[in-house]
Amino acid sequence: MLCCRKIVKGICGAVCLFGLIFVFQNVSAEGIEISKVEARLTDEGYILSADFEISLPPPVEEALKRGVTLYFISELSIHRSRWYWVDNEIRSHEQTTKLSFNTLTQQYRISRGGLYQSFFELKDALQVLGHQTAPAIPATLLDNNSGGYISRWAKKGSEIGAYAAMKLDVSQLPKPLQVNALASDQWNVDSIRYHWDISPVSSSNNRGRP
Repeated sequence: MLCCRKIVKGICGAVCLFGLIFVFQNVSAEGIEISKVEARLTDEGYILSADFEISLPPPVEEALKRGVTLYFISELSIHRSRWYWVDNEIRSHEQTTKLSFNTLTQQYRISRGGLYQSFFELKDALQVLGHQTAPAIPATLLDNNSGGYISRWAKKGSEIGAYAAMKLDVSQLPKPLQVNALASDQWNVDSIRYHWDISPVSSSNNRGRP
């Protein structure tokens, strides 16, 4: 059974997953806030997802309405945290999502790979853009009962953690606009790279660290 609570500013949320618990605090940055993270078990394996609340600064929204395509890069990953060394990545997923505006139809479009959706309202497009999901991670990598990472972490002095992040990629803007974007804080539209620990339920005191 999966239990998840939406993050409320100043209040901790939690995601419970088959003997695992994710505990984290609300985090925010100019332009993008992480509102929820989730992990669930499917027939294909464990799936990580995150919801980001995106607010475009006026110069960014104006450029979008003038026909500039915006590229957002999201990251969802699971790793082994080691106090004595750098984190050891288990699985990582990075996805680029395009946001554009058609001046003829007056519609916004979200594109991921060969798939796209159109919207009349920017807020609706941003809501869909803000929901990011990673491909399934095989259950055997994390399953405590099958000798996965969770059952081995204590023996190796490490823990299992996850990261979630999203940013506007200014390097993919038209060249003339890149100069203005790099010189203006209003084009710095990203979240922090948020970390939280994945622990057995009995050790529910762990908290995420930015």
